Amino acid sequence: MVQDLRAHPEVLYGAAIALGIVVLLTPAVGGMARLLGVVDEPDRRRLNRRPIPRLGGLAIFLGILVPALAFLDLTGEMRGIVIGAAVACVVGAVDDFRGLAPLPKLAGQVLAAAIPTAFGVWIDHFTFPFVGAVDLPAWLGIPLTVVWIVAVMNMVNFLDGMDGLAAGVCAIAGASFAVLALSLDKVDAAILSAVVAGACVGFLRHNFFPARIFMGDSGALVLGYTLATVSVAGLLKTASTVVLFLPLIVLAVPIIDTSFVVAKRMKHGQPVYTADRSHLHHRFVNIGFSQRRAALTMWAWCATLAAAALATRFVPFREGGHWHGWDTVAVALIAAAALASSVYIVYLLEIVKLANPRIRRREAESDAAERPSARKSA
Repeated sequence: MVQDLRAHPEVLYGAAIALGIVVLLTPAVGGMARLLGVVDEPDRRRLNRRPIPRLGGLAIFLGILVPALAFLDLTGEMRGIVIGAAVACVVGAVDDFRGLAPLPKLAGQVLAAAIPTAFGVWIDHFTFPFVGAVDLPAWLGIPLTVVWIVAVMNMVNFLDGMDGLAAGVCAIAGASFAVLALSLDKVDAAILSAVVAGACVGFLRHNFFPARIFMGDSGALVLGYTLATVSVAGLLKTASTVVLFLPLIVLAVPIIDTSFVVAKRMKHGQPVYTADRSHLHHRFVNIGFSQRRAALTMWAWCATLAAAALATRFVPFREGGHWHGWDTVAVALIAAAALASSVYIVYLLEIVKLANPRIRRREAESDAAERPSARKSA
Protein backbone atom coordinates (compact mmCIF):
# COMPACT_ATOMS: atom_id res chain seq x y z
CA MET A 1 0.00 0.00 0.00
CA VAL A 2 2.82 2.42 0.85
CA GLN A 3 4.44 1.64 -2.48
CA ASP A 4 1.17 2.40 -4.27
CA LEU A 5 0.97 5.79 -2.56
CA ARG A 6 4.57 6.54 -3.47
CA ALA A 7 3.78 5.70 -7.07
CA HIS A 8 0.65 7.86 -7.01
CA PRO A 9 1.20 10.74 -4.55
CA GLU A 10 -1.63 12.65 -6.22
CA VAL A 11 -4.00 10.57 -4.08
CA LEU A 12 -2.68 12.30 -0.96
CA TYR A 13 -2.24 15.65 -2.69
CA GLY A 14 -5.87 15.62 -3.80
CA ALA A 15 -7.10 14.83 -0.30
CA ALA A 16 -4.96 17.59 1.23
CA ILE A 17 -6.09 20.21 -1.29
CA ALA A 18 -9.74 19.27 -0.80
CA LEU A 19 -9.34 19.55 2.97
CA GLY A 20 -7.73 22.97 2.75
CA ILE A 21 -10.30 24.37 0.30
CA VAL A 22 -13.27 23.23 2.40
CA VAL A 23 -11.77 24.54 5.65
CA LEU A 24 -11.20 27.96 4.09
CA LEU A 25 -14.42 28.29 2.06
CA THR A 26 -16.98 26.95 4.51
CA PRO A 27 -17.18 30.08 6.73
CA ALA A 28 -17.77 32.25 3.66
CA VAL A 29 -20.49 29.90 2.42
CA GLY A 30 -22.08 29.98 5.86
CA GLY A 31 -22.13 33.77 5.84
CA MET A 32 -23.70 33.80 2.38
CA ALA A 33 -26.35 31.30 3.52
CA ARG A 34 -27.29 33.57 6.45
CA LEU A 35 -27.60 36.58 4.15
CA LEU A 36 -29.84 34.59 1.80
CA GLY A 37 -31.93 33.22 4.65
CA VAL A 38 -30.97 29.59 3.96
CA VAL A 39 -31.03 28.61 7.62
CA ASP A 40 -32.33 25.61 9.57
CA GLU A 41 -34.60 26.87 12.32
CA PRO A 42 -34.98 24.74 15.46
CA ASP A 43 -38.09 22.58 15.69
CA ARG A 44 -39.15 19.39 17.47
CA ARG A 45 -37.83 17.18 14.66
CA ARG A 46 -34.37 18.73 14.36
CA LEU A 47 -31.65 18.40 16.97
CA ASN A 48 -30.19 21.91 16.64
CA ARG A 49 -31.25 24.43 19.29
CA ARG A 50 -30.35 27.59 17.37
CA PRO A 51 -30.57 28.71 13.72
CA ILE A 52 -27.79 27.07 11.66
CA PRO A 53 -27.00 27.99 8.04
CA ARG A 54 -26.98 25.18 5.52
CA LEU A 55 -25.55 25.17 1.98
CA GLY A 56 -22.23 23.86 3.31
CA GLY A 57 -22.43 21.43 0.41
CA LEU A 58 -21.30 24.23 -1.92
CA ALA A 59 -17.94 24.33 -0.14
CA ILE A 60 -17.77 20.52 -0.22
CA PHE A 61 -18.48 20.46 -3.95
CA LEU A 62 -15.82 23.07 -4.71
CA GLY A 63 -13.39 21.17 -2.50
CA ILE A 64 -14.01 18.09 -4.63
CA LEU A 65 -14.09 19.90 -7.98
CA VAL A 66 -10.75 21.71 -7.80
CA PRO A 67 -8.50 18.69 -7.13
CA ALA A 68 -10.62 16.63 -9.53
CA LEU A 69 -9.83 19.12 -12.31
CA ALA A 70 -6.18 19.10 -11.28
CA PHE A 71 -5.51 15.37 -10.96
CA LEU A 72 -8.15 13.33 -12.79
CA ASP A 73 -8.21 12.21 -16.40
CA LEU A 74 -11.40 13.96 -17.53
CA THR A 75 -11.54 12.45 -20.99
CA GLY A 76 -13.70 9.45 -20.08
CA GLU A 77 -15.58 8.08 -17.08
CA MET A 78 -14.38 10.74 -14.65
CA ARG A 79 -15.80 13.52 -16.83
CA GLY A 80 -19.25 11.98 -16.52
CA ILE A 81 -18.84 11.61 -12.75
CA VAL A 82 -17.81 15.26 -12.30
CA ILE A 83 -20.64 16.56 -14.49
CA GLY A 84 -23.14 14.43 -12.60
CA ALA A 85 -21.77 15.73 -9.28
CA ALA A 86 -22.41 19.29 -10.46
CA VAL A 87 -26.01 18.38 -11.31
CA ALA A 88 -26.44 16.70 -7.91
CA CYS A 89 -25.11 19.83 -6.21
CA VAL A 90 -27.53 22.07 -8.14
CA VAL A 91 -30.50 19.83 -7.26
CA GLY A 92 -29.49 19.85 -3.60
CA ALA A 93 -28.87 23.61 -3.55
CA VAL A 94 -32.31 24.33 -5.06
CA ASP A 95 -33.84 22.10 -2.39
CA ASP A 96 -31.87 23.94 0.30
CA PHE A 97 -33.03 27.33 -1.01
CA ARG A 98 -36.71 26.79 -1.63
CA GLY A 99 -37.53 23.14 -1.04
CA LEU A 100 -38.39 20.65 -3.76
CA ALA A 101 -41.38 18.34 -3.84
CA PRO A 102 -40.40 14.65 -3.64
CA LEU A 103 -41.01 13.83 -7.31
CA PRO A 104 -39.02 16.76 -8.83
CA LYS A 105 -36.24 16.08 -6.36
CA LEU A 106 -36.16 12.41 -7.31
CA ALA A 107 -36.18 13.36 -11.00
CA GLY A 108 -33.14 15.56 -10.44
CA GLN A 109 -31.36 12.74 -8.63
CA VAL A 110 -32.12 10.32 -11.47
CA LEU A 111 -30.79 12.85 -13.98
CA ALA A 112 -27.55 13.23 -12.03
CA ALA A 113 -27.21 9.44 -11.71
CA ALA A 114 -27.87 8.88 -15.42
CA ILE A 115 -25.12 11.22 -16.61
CA PRO A 116 -22.12 9.02 -15.67
CA THR A 117 -23.77 5.98 -17.28
CA ALA A 118 -23.56 7.81 -20.62
CA PHE A 119 -19.78 7.95 -20.09
CA GLY A 120 -19.45 4.24 -19.36
CA VAL A 121 -19.85 4.26 -15.57
CA TRP A 122 -22.28 1.40 -15.22
CA ILE A 123 -22.09 -2.18 -13.98
CA ASP A 124 -21.53 -4.17 -17.16
CA HIS A 125 -20.08 -7.18 -15.36
CA PHE A 126 -19.25 -8.48 -11.92
CA THR A 127 -17.95 -11.69 -10.37
CA PHE A 128 -20.37 -13.57 -8.14
CA PRO A 129 -19.38 -16.37 -5.71
CA PHE A 130 -19.87 -19.90 -7.08
CA VAL A 131 -21.11 -18.43 -10.38
CA GLY A 132 -18.08 -16.64 -11.76
CA ALA A 133 -18.09 -13.66 -14.10
CA VAL A 134 -21.53 -12.36 -15.02
CA ASP A 135 -21.99 -10.00 -17.97
CA LEU A 136 -24.91 -7.60 -17.80
CA PRO A 137 -26.59 -6.15 -20.89
CA ALA A 138 -26.95 -2.38 -21.03
CA TRP A 139 -30.73 -2.53 -20.62
CA LEU A 140 -30.21 -4.13 -17.20
CA GLY A 141 -26.85 -2.79 -16.03
CA ILE A 142 -27.60 0.90 -16.62
CA PRO A 143 -30.91 0.98 -14.68
CA LEU A 144 -29.32 -1.00 -11.84
CA THR A 145 -26.48 1.51 -11.68
CA VAL A 146 -28.90 4.46 -11.62
CA VAL A 147 -30.90 2.81 -8.81
CA TRP A 148 -27.70 2.20 -6.82
CA ILE A 149 -26.51 5.80 -7.20
CA VAL A 150 -29.89 7.31 -6.30
CA ALA A 151 -30.18 4.95 -3.34
CA VAL A 152 -26.80 5.96 -1.88
CA MET A 153 -27.57 9.65 -2.45
CA ASN A 154 -30.70 9.30 -0.33
CA MET A 155 -28.96 7.13 2.28
CA VAL A 156 -26.41 9.86 2.95
CA ASN A 157 -29.16 12.48 2.92
CA PHE A 158 -31.12 10.48 5.52
CA LEU A 159 -27.97 10.14 7.63
CA ASP A 160 -27.38 13.90 7.69
CA GLY A 161 -29.41 14.65 10.80
CA MET A 162 -26.78 15.13 13.48
CA ASP A 163 -23.71 17.36 13.78
CA GLY A 164 -20.77 15.74 12.03
CA LEU A 165 -22.42 12.36 11.48
CA ALA A 166 -22.74 12.22 7.69
CA ALA A 167 -19.40 13.96 7.10
CA GLY A 168 -17.59 11.52 9.40
CA VAL A 169 -19.18 8.42 7.90
CA CYS A 170 -18.46 9.66 4.35
CA ALA A 171 -14.85 10.44 5.32
CA ILE A 172 -14.38 6.85 6.52
CA ALA A 173 -16.08 5.46 3.42
CA GLY A 174 -14.06 7.69 1.09
CA ALA A 175 -10.74 6.72 2.69
CA SER A 176 -11.69 3.03 2.54
CA PHE A 177 -12.71 3.25 -1.12
CA ALA A 178 -9.45 5.07 -1.91
CA VAL A 179 -7.36 2.27 -0.39
CA LEU A 180 -9.41 -0.44 -2.08
CA ALA A 181 -9.43 1.24 -5.49
CA LEU A 182 -5.69 1.92 -5.38
CA SER A 183 -5.05 -1.74 -4.58
CA LEU A 184 -7.02 -2.63 -7.72
CA ASP A 185 -4.98 -0.16 -9.80
CA LYS A 186 -8.02 2.11 -10.26
CA VAL A 187 -6.01 5.29 -9.76
CA ASP A 188 -8.65 7.86 -10.78
CA ALA A 189 -11.25 6.26 -8.54
CA ALA A 190 -8.72 6.23 -5.70
CA ILE A 191 -7.95 9.93 -6.19
CA LEU A 192 -11.61 10.91 -6.23
CA SER A 193 -12.36 8.80 -3.15
CA ALA A 194 -9.44 10.38 -1.28
CA VAL A 195 -10.65 13.83 -2.35
CA VAL A 196 -14.08 13.04 -0.87
CA ALA A 197 -12.43 11.94 2.38
CA GLY A 198 -10.34 15.13 2.53
CA ALA A 199 -13.35 17.35 1.82
CA CYS A 200 -15.34 15.64 4.58
CA VAL A 201 -12.54 15.99 7.13
CA GLY A 202 -12.23 19.67 6.24
CA PHE A 203 -15.97 20.17 6.64
CA LEU A 204 -15.89 18.55 10.07
CA ARG A 205 -13.79 21.52 11.23
CA HIS A 206 -17.04 23.52 11.07
CA ASN A 207 -19.70 20.81 11.29
CA PHE A 208 -18.76 18.70 14.32
CA PHE A 209 -20.75 19.40 17.45
CA PRO A 210 -21.58 22.19 18.05
CA ALA A 211 -22.02 22.70 14.30
CA ARG A 212 -21.67 26.18 12.83
CA ILE A 213 -23.00 25.08 9.44
CA PHE A 214 -24.87 22.13 7.91
CA MET A 215 -24.02 20.54 4.58
CA GLY A 216 -27.66 20.51 3.49
CA ASP A 217 -28.93 18.51 0.57
CA SER A 218 -26.32 20.18 -1.65
CA GLY A 219 -23.64 18.37 0.33
CA ALA A 220 -25.41 15.11 1.17
CA LEU A 221 -26.44 14.46 -2.44
CA VAL A 222 -22.96 15.25 -3.76
CA LEU A 223 -21.25 12.98 -1.24
CA GLY A 224 -23.71 10.12 -1.74
CA TYR A 225 -23.48 10.48 -5.53
CA THR A 226 -19.69 10.55 -5.57
CA LEU A 227 -19.28 7.57 -3.24
CA ALA A 228 -21.78 5.57 -5.28
CA THR A 229 -20.15 6.33 -8.62
CA VAL A 230 -16.59 5.64 -7.46
CA SER A 231 -17.76 2.35 -5.97
CA VAL A 232 -18.97 1.39 -9.44
CA ALA A 233 -15.97 2.72 -11.35
CA GLY A 234 -13.37 1.56 -8.87
CA LEU A 235 -14.72 -1.59 -7.22
CA LEU A 236 -17.78 -3.28 -8.64
CA LYS A 237 -16.49 -3.71 -12.20
CA THR A 238 -13.60 -6.01 -11.28
CA ALA A 239 -12.75 -9.65 -11.62
CA SER A 240 -12.51 -10.11 -7.86
CA THR A 241 -15.36 -12.00 -6.25
CA VAL A 242 -14.92 -10.58 -2.77
CA VAL A 243 -14.79 -6.96 -3.97
CA LEU A 244 -18.45 -7.21 -4.96
CA PHE A 245 -19.49 -7.04 -1.31
CA LEU A 246 -16.98 -4.46 -0.05
CA PRO A 247 -19.04 -1.32 -0.90
CA LEU A 248 -22.01 -2.85 0.93
CA ILE A 249 -19.85 -3.46 4.02
CA VAL A 250 -18.27 0.01 4.00
CA LEU A 251 -21.66 1.68 3.51
CA ALA A 252 -23.48 -0.63 5.92
CA VAL A 253 -24.26 2.14 8.44
CA PRO A 254 -26.27 4.35 6.04
CA ILE A 255 -27.79 1.22 4.47
CA ILE A 256 -29.00 -0.07 7.85
CA ASP A 257 -30.24 3.36 8.91
CA THR A 258 -32.23 3.87 5.70
CA SER A 259 -33.60 0.33 5.68
CA PHE A 260 -34.79 0.64 9.26
CA VAL A 261 -36.44 4.02 8.71
CA VAL A 262 -38.15 3.02 5.46
CA ALA A 263 -39.42 -0.23 7.00
CA LYS A 264 -40.84 1.64 10.00
CA ARG A 265 -42.57 4.24 7.84
CA MET A 266 -44.08 1.57 5.61
CA LYS A 267 -45.24 -0.35 8.68
CA HIS A 268 -47.12 2.73 9.92
CA GLY A 269 -48.46 3.60 6.47
CA GLN A 270 -46.39 6.78 6.15
CA PRO A 271 -44.73 8.03 2.94
CA VAL A 272 -41.05 7.03 2.90
CA TYR A 273 -40.01 10.64 2.27
CA THR A 274 -41.80 11.97 5.39
CA ALA A 275 -39.35 13.42 7.92
CA ASP A 276 -39.50 12.07 11.45
CA ARG A 277 -37.28 11.15 14.42
CA SER A 278 -36.91 7.43 13.76
CA HIS A 279 -33.31 7.48 12.47
CA LEU A 280 -30.59 5.72 14.40
CA HIS A 281 -29.04 8.98 15.57
CA HIS A 282 -32.40 10.08 16.97
CA ARG A 283 -32.64 6.80 18.85
CA PHE A 284 -29.21 7.41 20.38
CA VAL A 285 -30.43 10.77 21.66
CA ASN A 286 -33.60 9.11 22.97
CA ILE A 287 -31.56 6.82 25.23
CA GLY A 288 -29.52 9.69 26.63
CA PHE A 289 -26.48 10.00 24.33
CA SER A 290 -25.18 13.48 23.58
CA GLN A 291 -24.82 14.42 19.92
CA ARG A 292 -21.04 14.22 20.20
CA ARG A 293 -21.13 10.75 21.79
CA ALA A 294 -23.72 9.47 19.34
CA ALA A 295 -21.74 10.65 16.32
CA LEU A 296 -18.49 9.18 17.66
CA THR A 297 -20.23 5.87 18.38
CA MET A 298 -21.58 5.65 14.84
CA TRP A 299 -18.19 6.60 13.43
CA ALA A 300 -16.60 3.80 15.42
CA TRP A 301 -19.22 1.37 14.15
CA CYS A 302 -18.56 2.45 10.56
CA ALA A 303 -14.79 2.18 11.11
CA THR A 304 -15.02 -1.42 12.37
CA LEU A 305 -17.04 -2.37 9.30
CA ALA A 306 -14.55 -0.61 7.02
CA ALA A 307 -11.69 -2.42 8.79
CA ALA A 308 -13.43 -5.72 8.12
CA ALA A 309 -13.76 -4.83 4.44
CA LEU A 310 -10.08 -3.84 4.21
CA ALA A 311 -8.97 -7.01 6.02
CA THR A 312 -10.99 -9.11 3.61
CA ARG A 313 -9.17 -7.42 0.75
CA PHE A 314 -5.61 -7.27 2.08
CA VAL A 315 -5.08 -10.19 4.46
CA PRO A 316 -4.20 -13.24 2.29
CA PHE A 317 -6.26 -15.74 4.26
CA ARG A 318 -7.00 -17.85 1.17
CA GLU A 319 -4.21 -17.13 -1.24
CA GLY A 320 -3.62 -19.49 -4.12
CA GLY A 321 -6.73 -21.49 -3.27
CA HIS A 322 -5.33 -22.59 0.11
CA TRP A 323 -6.38 -21.45 3.57
CA HIS A 324 -3.65 -19.84 5.69
CA GLY A 325 -4.16 -20.43 9.39
CA TRP A 326 -2.97 -17.28 11.15
CA ASP A 327 -4.25 -14.99 8.41
CA THR A 328 -7.63 -16.69 8.61
CA VAL A 329 -7.67 -16.21 12.37
CA ALA A 330 -6.82 -12.52 11.97
CA VAL A 331 -9.60 -11.95 9.45
CA ALA A 332 -12.04 -13.91 11.62
CA LEU A 333 -11.19 -11.76 14.66
CA ILE A 334 -11.66 -8.52 12.72
CA ALA A 335 -14.93 -9.79 11.28
CA ALA A 336 -16.05 -10.84 14.76
CA ALA A 337 -15.31 -7.35 16.09
CA ALA A 338 -17.36 -5.79 13.28
CA LEU A 339 -20.20 -8.22 13.89
CA ALA A 340 -20.05 -7.64 17.64
CA SER A 341 -20.23 -3.86 17.19
CA SER A 342 -23.26 -4.29 14.92
CA VAL A 343 -24.99 -6.62 17.37
CA TYR A 344 -24.26 -4.18 20.19
CA ILE A 345 -25.84 -1.30 18.26
CA VAL A 346 -28.85 -3.47 17.36
CA TYR A 347 -29.33 -4.35 21.03
CA LEU A 348 -28.62 -0.87 22.36
CA LEU A 349 -31.10 0.81 20.03
CA GLU A 350 -33.46 -2.14 19.73
CA ILE A 351 -33.46 -1.97 15.95
CA VAL A 352 -35.18 -5.31 16.25
CA LYS A 353 -37.35 -5.53 19.34
CA LEU A 354 -35.44 -7.43 22.00
CA ALA A 355 -35.99 -6.45 25.60
CA ASN A 356 -35.57 -2.76 26.28
CA PRO A 357 -38.85 -1.29 27.57
CA ARG A 358 -37.16 2.07 28.14
CA ILE A 359 -36.78 2.60 24.39
CA ARG A 360 -40.30 1.38 23.70
CA ARG A 361 -41.69 3.90 26.21
CA ARG A 362 -39.66 6.78 24.79
CA GLU A 363 -40.58 5.84 21.21
CA ALA A 364 -44.26 5.82 22.17
CA GLU A 365 -43.90 9.27 23.73
CA SER A 366 -42.07 10.54 20.63
CA ASP A 367 -44.70 9.13 18.26
CA ALA A 368 -47.46 10.68 20.35
CA ALA A 369 -45.74 14.07 20.23
CA GLU A 370 -45.44 13.86 16.44
CA ARG A 371 -49.16 13.18 15.96
CA PRO A 372 -51.02 15.76 18.06
CA SER A 373 -53.89 15.87 15.59
CA ALA A 374 -54.43 12.15 15.98
CA ARG A 375 -54.72 12.57 19.76
CA LYS A 376 -57.27 15.32 19.38
CA SER A 377 -59.42 13.32 16.97
CA ALA A 378 -59.29 10.36 19.34
